[in-house]
Parts: sequence; structure tokens; C-alpha cells
Amino acid sequence: MSDAPRLMLIAGEHSGDMHAARILSELRKRHPDMQCTGIGGQRCRDAGMETLYDLDDMAVMGLTEILSRYFFFRRVLKEMTELARSTQPDLLILVDYAEFNLRLAKVTRSFGQRNVFYVCPQVWAWRSSRIPGIAKVVDRMLTIFPFEPAVFKDTSLKIDFIGHPLVEDTRAALAAHTPDLDWGADTRVALLPGSRRQEIERNFPTMWEATTRVESVTPNSGYIIAAPDQRIADQIDALIKALPHPHPAHWKIVVDQTRDVLKQATAAWVASGTATLETALMGCPMVVTYRVSPITYHIGRRLLKVSYIGMVNIIAGKEICRELVQNAATPTALADEMNALVTDPVRRKHMCDELKRVCDLLGDDGDAQRAADIIDAELSGSRK
Repeated sequence: MSDAPRLMLIAGEHSGDMHAARILSELRKRHPDMQCTGIGGQRCRDAGMETLYDLDDMAVMGLTEILSRYFFFRRVLKEMTELARSTQPDLLILVDYAEFNLRLAKVTRSFGQRNVFYVCPQVWAWRSSRIPGIAKVVDRMLTIFPFEPAVFKDTSLKIDFIGHPLVEDTRAALAAHTPDLDWGADTRVALLPGSRRQEIERNFPTMWEATTRVESVTPNSGYIIAAPDQRIADQIDALIKALPHPHPAHWKIVVDQTRDVLKQATAAWVASGTATLETALMGCPMVVTYRVSPITYHIGRRLLKVSYIGMVNIIAGKEICRELVQNAATPTALADEMNALVTDPVRRKHMCDELKRVCDLLGDDGDAQRAADIIDAELSGSRK
């Protein structure tokens, strides 16, 4: 194996950018001259990757949004295929972003490009018919949930559970000293409306209207909106200025401090997704909420094989955090659930105990090192 591996990596979402950067950083410790090109965000760039498209160009939510940008994604898929064909990277690392990345794995397989797929597509939730096809185009799968290897037990796919990437980071965040954020009140409510533009547009207005309804029951309450980056923060700020709802007395937007916010919050409203696990790992009680376009919701409701949308509830196998989805996600409902969480210590303790049980299932520290070990093995052509 060359001392300077040449990698191509595709991460199309904020969570993928964060997790991929940790693996790239670990690989760079072992291979300081490593080259990596592809699609990612600022964290991947900080880890030394050259990005040809930023993840903000790639992030979409729901069927209607994907269809509206069909020709863009087709062009990017063609460009990434030709890049792999012309540069012949030692390994193609595909991080989550299943619909795009599985297509790329399939077309690059035609000219012998080997790959590692990190974060298993959610075939256990819907479209399980894809399992044989995935096994044919993926060389090695790294999973972040302990139940996922069993999903592929009837295939020849080499698959490894390496632990969830948030475990190590959130444990470090819990142990670290954090300067107190300016909540302006004793009851601290966090708002996590998502990391994509469309998510913000659909989820934030309901959360924002709910703040004053909580404030009417719990006057000594402050609200912090956690934005993953400045672009999302600017979008939220613009929405607040455009929305007709009154402001709570104490509120602010913070950028790239989500774990600090969750560490200090009494409870949180969280748009369903990776953020529900991050919130659980930080030990923060939550209300899970989500809104998508009507057509996406009705199609998804017919296709989904799981009873919940929040990963924290899926792993638990029961609704430990209340889910308010689509038409049920009203300002009144969000406020009622939040008021119950922040005023009832027994309910809060019960939820915290259940969240701890979920966290114990997610593995130990060292997932990035385990992933790097496997990638090194694939680069050398060996199998573990």
C-alpha cells in the first residue's frame, strides 16, 4: 500500500461532514501525505479534503425538493463518476447520503472502483427490497447502530458495527468546562430546528410560536436556537424578522455550539434526525417534531416499516420522547409537551433514565479509529 493513499469521499449532509472529518483526521495521523477529494463541508476541508461541491449545495429534504433539483444531481453524479474514472482513487468512501451514494457506487463498480460505505442506508425502516442490490455494489459497510449487521445476514456483504460517532464527542463535551451561555432565565429551552434550509422553513416557525405559549405558563424561561453554521443562523434570523409571532422575552441564536446548548438546557424541541441522538447523548430531555411537504409525508407514511421517526425512539423500541409529526406538530401541542417536561421533575427523571439506556446501546469511544483500521485494511487489499 502506498504511504500516500488517494481517496475520494462523498458526504452530502452536515452530520456526514462531521463524522467523515473525524475519520479523515485519524487517517491523516497515519498517512500525513494522504490526498482526498470529493464532496463535503467545512469540517472535511479542515481535515485536509479538497471539496468540489459543498454540502450546502447537496442538502435537500423530501421527495418534492429532490425532484425539483433532478438535473443538478444528475450532473453532479456524472461529474463524480468521471472524476473516479479519471483519477482512479485507491478507495471511494461514501458517507451516508444513500440515494446519491448508492447510485455512485453502482456506476463506479462498472469500472472496478472499490468502496467503503459508512452509515448503513435505513433499509430496516423502508425499502428492504434494496438489501440484495446494496450488497452487490458495496465492498464494505460500516454501521453505527448495533442492530444493522443482522439486516444483511443473508448476503455476502462484509459489514461491521463500529459504534456511533457521536458517543466519543458528546462524552468529551460533557466532561469539558463550558462557559455559561446567556439564557436570561432559569428554565432553559433549546430549539434545534434542523440543519437544512427546507427543514428550517418547515420546523422553525412552529417552534418559534410555541415559545411564547411556554412563556405564558413558565414566565422565567429563556430560549436558545442552535444553528450548525452561520448560513443557517442567518436564515433563522431572517425568518424571525418575517414571522408575525411575538418574541419571548429572552432568546438568542448561537452558531456551532449545539452541545453546549444541550448541556445547559432544561429541555429541547428537536427536529427528527441525528440531532435526537445527540440530544439523548447530552442527557437533555426532548420533544421530537418534524414537518415535511404533504406529498412526502403521505408517501413516507405508507412506505415506512417502523413505528417512530426519531432514532432515539427507534433504538428504544418505544416512544420515550413524544413525537409530534406533520399536522400534530402545532404550536399548542409543542408548548403543552414542553411545559410538562420543564415543570414535572418525575417525568424529566424518567425520560433521562430511558435516554441513558439508549445511549448504552450505541457503543464505546474509538469509532473513528475502528473505521480507520478497516479503511486501512481495504486499502491494503486485505479483509478482516
